[in-house]
Amino acid sequence: MKDRHFALFAPFDAFKRTRRGPARLQVERYFQERKASDGSILFLDEKPEYTPQVPVALIERSAGSQAPIVLLTNGRGGMARICADLGSVKSKYDCVLGANLHPDLPVDRHIFVKRVRLWANADRFVTPLNAANLQTFEAGPPARWEFAAIAGDGQVARIEAVADLLQGSNTTVFSLRLLDTSKPETSVSLTIRFDLEDRNFHSETHRNAGAEHHFSAHCHLLHDRPGFYFRPAGDRHVRIYATHGLFHNAPEWAIQIPHPVEQTRGQIGAGDGFSPGWFEIALTREVPAYIIVNAEAEDPLPAVVSGFEQVRAAFNSGAQTSAELPDTFSRQLALATRAYVVARNKSKSIIAGYPWFLDWGRDSLICARGLISAGLLQEVEELLITFGRFEKDGTLPNTIHGEDASNRDTSDAPLWYGVVAEELAALKGDDQYQTKVDPSGRTIADVLRAIAVGYISTTPNRIHLDPNSGLIWSPSHFTWMDTNYPAGTPREGYPIEIQSLWIRLLDQLAQLGSPPHEEPWNLRAQRARESLLKYFWLEEQGWFADVLHAPYRASAAEAIPDDALRSNCVIPLQFEQVPKDKARRCLRNVLRYLVLPGALRSLAPLPVTNALPIHGSDWRLLNHPQEPYWGRYEGDEDTVRKPAYHNGTAWTWTFPGFCEALARAWNFSPPAVAAAKAYLGSIGALLSEGCIGHIPEILDGDLPHTPRGCDAQSWGTTEALRVWKLLNTIPS
Repeated sequence: MKDRHFALFAPFDAFKRTRRGPARLQVERYFQERKASDGSILFLDEKPEYTPQVPVALIERSAGSQAPIVLLTNGRGGMARICADLGSVKSKYDCVLGANLHPDLPVDRHIFVKRVRLWANADRFVTPLNAANLQTFEAGPPARWEFAAIAGDGQVARIEAVADLLQGSNTTVFSLRLLDTSKPETSVSLTIRFDLEDRNFHSETHRNAGAEHHFSAHCHLLHDRPGFYFRPAGDRHVRIYATHGLFHNAPEWAIQIPHPVEQTRGQIGAGDGFSPGWFEIALTREVPAYIIVNAEAEDPLPAVVSGFEQVRAAFNSGAQTSAELPDTFSRQLALATRAYVVARNKSKSIIAGYPWFLDWGRDSLICARGLISAGLLQEVEELLITFGRFEKDGTLPNTIHGEDASNRDTSDAPLWYGVVAEELAALKGDDQYQTKVDPSGRTIADVLRAIAVGYISTTPNRIHLDPNSGLIWSPSHFTWMDTNYPAGTPREGYPIEIQSLWIRLLDQLAQLGSPPHEEPWNLRAQRARESLLKYFWLEEQGWFADVLHAPYRASAAEAIPDDALRSNCVIPLQFEQVPKDKARRCLRNVLRYLVLPGALRSLAPLPVTNALPIHGSDWRLLNHPQEPYWGRYEGDEDTVRKPAYHNGTAWTWTFPGFCEALARAWNFSPPAVAAAKAYLGSIGALLSEGCIGHIPEILDGDLPHTPRGCDAQSWGTTEALRVWKLLNTIPS
């Protein structure tokens, strides 16, 4: 073609081996002056693989906010986040023990121990045990490090460190042992320091006169074993002790420990920690030494400590085999899913993400679909009971803080409740709908009808039905695109995914034979379905409007369709609620403008007709209203990150739904399923960076698509598992 060029890149090399990973693309142009640009091509693989062993070279060259980290959890909201480069820290949320101090509910974690530092003394040659002499690292859990310590004259001592949290307990256990030495007679010991903090995990520790007194006055030696205890108040304490060795009382402060993650977020970029002394432990090949970091009232039994690796292995095996998953990719997704399931009283809930989220309504219920795929049916039933108990006037909690469920700023969580109930009943039978959610005898079916009636009648938080169109009006920040003050993504009116979920709930109630509210459910569903096509389809653009902008009580007919292309248009395609020709046109645009490896942009990098101005708290304009795409998520929260959060930032949780919609739009044909699996497999690269074995919340919309936000997000993981398993059930 005149003045145009193209290049063809074959997916196979000369030896017919599938290419893996990205290929670098360099383009040079010569016209008056030389111009060059770099890019990359990612060769997709229909069979992604995962290994928990992280290449040491990756750990050595990774620094700052992108350094690899391991997440350990205890099934009740506690956590440990330990860098693969042992002893380093990348965030104020990194910790050896972030305890959940409430005995029954997931609440804000309390940081007791910031980090652990180790040095080996092999025949008087001292070596810090960190990335510089790391031989292998496995994220597990449990996490496992193998080091080579210098022993002089070209000799080395191989040392293993293993760490994990005990299930159900605010207790971190380290196992330390000598694997072997070049010379059998080499004497090896470890020096170990723990840096303490005493804070809510959102705050920071800084050395000053008050902090010095606080830590020195409340740290005391243990008299029956090597170690110490720190009891700053009657409601909290931590004991750190070793099974053998010595503890030397030698206090010191670690000052200005860098927090590069917070620095990229426009926050304080460093913190301090207090170390009351150091452990001296001789290592042998025969018997491991254990160090226990315990914030419980009682110490764990010795047999529990010595058997913690076997217990975790059994747990991992159960997580992997219960869902009959045949490949390493899906097995890791199933294992990671377990990390987010936590106890709430005598039931279950879902942590939305580590390190900083607790249990959210929509997040938990979206995650529940993936839990079903993982075979965790009982846990999902308990989750439906938990949230069903909180239903009131058609609303469910947006977030739950302990027992405080007063925040109900969500129009989508109640509707996702219906999806989960339907998918669980599909496996367990319709009797599931009769499960009681509270002592009054209300059932899941009662809750579903109460949600629908609440929306029709208008909920206390103003969610309501437009009777003419059959569509649901939602306040500005009540969807998952919920940034507020400033409202980074104002969606007041009729958001598309709310209509899709509403139609599905109405169809479900019609199938259940639930008593109608003034009008049969199927007629309501039909009206809403017709309105979805009538008002949301944009023929000129070839996609569905993201929202019909309308003030309170304005009808859908009076609303202004938003012409921006956003990822929410994928949801009615997932549910097969639109004609195939329109679904395919829409997906081609999603592919062109939104798809990244492992994530979907929340907004296409295109100009818009309907302006999207974003103002700060001082009403200063923060963006370009006609070109609202924002490609990087970093910097100050209110003026930079909030405007970017849903306006170009790419999300991992929506990406599997796109892959599902792709397969459904082409009727699960073999080429469509193969393409969907290849796209979904691109998310596998995210499992091997950042928080190893987990999927991050978001990526930058712009190259190089840096992971941002919460680095272990539950719904990205569970949705990937759900759709991967679905795609693998389709005959090839």
